[in-house]
Amino acid sequence: MTRAALAVHPDSGHGAAARVAGRVAERLRAGVTHLELVAANTVEESRALMTGARARGLDLLVVLGGDGAVHQAVQFCAAHDVALGVVPAGTGNDLARALGVPDDPLAAADGVVAALAGGAARRIDLGRVGDTWFGTVLCAGFDALVNERANRMSWPSGPRRYDLAILAELASFRTRPLTVLTDDGDLELEATLVAVGNTPFYGGGVPICPAADPADGLLDVTLVGRAGRRELLRMLPSLRAGRHVDHPAVRTLRARAVRLDGTDWPVYADGEPLGRLPVEIGCVPKALSLVG
Repeated sequence: MTRAALAVHPDSGHGAAARVAGRVAERLRAGVTHLELVAANTVEESRALMTGARARGLDLLVVLGGDGAVHQAVQFCAAHDVALGVVPAGTGNDLARALGVPDDPLAAADGVVAALAGGAARRIDLGRVGDTWFGTVLCAGFDALVNERANRMSWPSGPRRYDLAILAELASFRTRPLTVLTDDGDLELEATLVAVGNTPFYGGGVPICPAADPADGLLDVTLVGRAGRRELLRMLPSLRAGRHVDHPAVRTLRARAVRLDGTDWPVYADGEPLGRLPVEIGCVPKALSLVG
């Protein structure tokens, strides 16, 4: 017996989640004993409805939405040891991409049903800052400032919005001193950005930590040191192919825990604001059960 809830975030993907919700629910009902539909547009409403579903008995939470919706579901599932299924319907879908979930919501729903039938749940690592979990990438510096700007933009949608925000942010950006502390020692540098990845992608498919693996018990850290505007512009075309790691200003490392200090840059994780530096980040192995 599997009691499941489908958490729908109707505004995700400019209404795409709402348009496909009925068909996704129909597909899921073929593989579960009971399906409860939960629709929410705010974080508070989403958390309250998920908590109510858990009180009524819940084995699986399937989230239909974008990365913001998935981020909220990860908080709930990791805290309560409820399995998660991801059906992407946003503009970025970075966690779904990293986990090999199909882009098409109906195909993703079929994947959840097939995994349930075959008993194919798997566990993945998560990053953690205090009480907050993240599945994709935590970033600070230029990329976090770009994220802030992109979140304020209503056009264009998808990866192009992120690309436009990058170009706009270049006009005023300056490098800052950054300290990176890991078990292997301390690193001080004049930095452009730092990204700490549990999985490779952020910003709608940018593989900023291209080798990040959510099953290795480690976080991948990508550091971009001092780089002027021209250098950053030359680096941009290589970002979407993951070739930026070959640039002389880029350094990568892996660690179980990372502390970032030295400046007060804003911090984002899974595309959501998470305060400002300093921050301590840990990898929690096998923190999340995933179906599909």
